[in-house]
Amino acid sequence: MVNIGFIGLGIMGKPMAGHLIEEGHALFLHSRSGVPDDLVARGGRACATAKEVAQQADVIITMLPDTADVECVLFGDNGIMEGLACHPGISKIVIDMSSISPLKTRDFAARLKAQAHDYVDAPVSGGDVGAQNASLTIMVGAEAEVFEKVKPILELMGNSVTRIGLNGAGQICKIANQIIVSLTIEAVAEALLFVSKAGVDPEKVRQALMGGFAASRVLEVHGKRMIDRQFNPGFRVELQQKDLNIALASAGALGVSLPNTATVHELYTACLAHDGAAWDNSAIVKILEVLARHEIQKYPD
Repeated sequence: MVNIGFIGLGIMGKPMAGHLIEEGHALFLHSRSGVPDDLVARGGRACATAKEVAQQADVIITMLPDTADVECVLFGDNGIMEGLACHPGISKIVIDMSSISPLKTRDFAARLKAQAHDYVDAPVSGGDVGAQNASLTIMVGAEAEVFEKVKPILELMGNSVTRIGLNGAGQICKIANQIIVSLTIEAVAEALLFVSKAGVDPEKVRQALMGGFAASRVLEVHGKRMIDRQFNPGFRVELQQKDLNIALASAGALGVSLPNTATVHELYTACLAHDGAAWDNSAIVKILEVLARHEIQKYPD
């Protein structure tokens, strides 16, 4: 059993940490919103700061909203680096499972390595359902020997754990994932809006499409949320928009054009403008409905 630190206990982090506790690992927990009582009741140990987590744990996992949050937890006051410095000569492993900038990820890894610590970027796909069921897809950037050390821990949270390459490669893979997912969510929203406006039952259409080439996990899960009007996250709109920000910025640095990604990014930005930051990302259909009403009013029969 390994002493594991887990920082960030939101919709994703809480169930992920719970799986590690269930498998008998000692968990040292910290979250700016407070450590959930049920994790403590199951054996987790609440820590007041990220520094305290790093002092106690051999492997420290972060699951945070954005690049700036990870940087603050790593290098800010009472952060992970301060905790690691309390044990000179002892090498530890930091695993960041957030979805953040690949360029910053490489910088963070270099700064940890300069102090003889290992860094792993291991962003995930699968949403809250995958986190709850320990069925996440985990995309890893790390040295091969470091990956072998942490793989058994990652496998307790996901059923697909793949080393993509060196530091930053996991985040690059996650960007590709988010491009595909976000464009597919928008396509499902367009299709269901179309059939609904045509007077056809969208649930029956969804059932039929799930048996054909259009079938996807997005159609299954997000399509159902759109039809049922269940827009509680899930994966929040503000995080989806943040991930597409990273995708577009990274593509710009590479000189790559992502026109459809840019369009979907604008739709999620419109969700934010309609106070939808905390909506589930399937709520993009609501913005398409707003646009459809506008067009109907603009071009009446």
